Amino acid sequence: MSKTLYVLVGPTAVGKTEVSLQLAERLASPILSADSRQMFRDLPIGTAAPTAEDQARVEHYFVGTLALTDYYSAARFEAEALALCDHLFQTHDALVVSGGSMMYVDALCRGIDDLPTISPEVRADVLERYERQGLDALLAELRLLDPDYYALVDKRNHKRVVHALEIIYQSGATFTSLRKGVHKERPFRIVKIGLQRPRPELFDRINRRTTAMVEAGFLEEAQRVLPFRECNSLNTVGYKEIFRYFDGDWPLDMALDRIRKNTRVYAKKQMTWLAKDPDIRWYHPDALLDHLDDAR
Repeated sequence: MSKTLYVLVGPTAVGKTEVSLQLAERLASPILSADSRQMFRDLPIGTAAPTAEDQARVEHYFVGTLALTDYYSAARFEAEALALCDHLFQTHDALVVSGGSMMYVDALCRGIDDLPTISPEVRADVLERYERQGLDALLAELRLLDPDYYALVDKRNHKRVVHALEIIYQSGATFTSLRKGVHKERPFRIVKIGLQRPRPELFDRINRRTTAMVEAGFLEEAQRVLPFRECNSLNTVGYKEIFRYFDGDWPLDMALDRIRKNTRVYAKKQMTWLAKDPDIRWYHPDALLDHLDDAR
């Protein structure tokens, strides 16, 4: 029997966690998380990570495995997730992947280019220059060193610009020359399932989840990790806004409103990315299990 990887995707707050649990139970499968922030063990509330009850219900991988200071990448996820799939497929015919980090999903399903590992020295140097000189200076440098990628990059996305310069300095080659974009074959079948809700319904869930996070202890969690605020693991919606409240820049209501707003923006970006993938079959979360045979 062929082995099948069911990849469950969708915007934040759409309901992936509960549906993934039900799907995994139906398929007698563990769950591989493809959420880059849920990997950090100190952020369970702010990242809406699977709870202890969820993990008792179905075995999870790649949840709560990293410290805030740990470096992790899509390339490392690709290697580790493929090795885990190879191991788990020895005893399972189907596996479930669930997550909203699209680069991680693409890394597992399609593969990513073999790029050099960035040394701490190079990463610190580029970041320091970004903080000191600003994005415009780094863009000018990228235009000089790799004009082809400069023409393509989102010039408002500092992470993409910083990453490109890191690759250039680490490798001594242009980022363009290293980006092959080759779709790697996988030794298993991949079924991509997308979850979607009408926008008003999704936005209402985002608003209510923000309130629920606070009730569950998000402020206390954020206070505990405040000393690590400069770590990349905390450069994410929720923590950035609540840190402004701790700094006295914003009242609490304003910080929570910004979390709701920025989460809605992030959800729209996720949907824009996902809409480009023709292999995804879309379902409302309440309807998926009734149509699982169609999804297969």
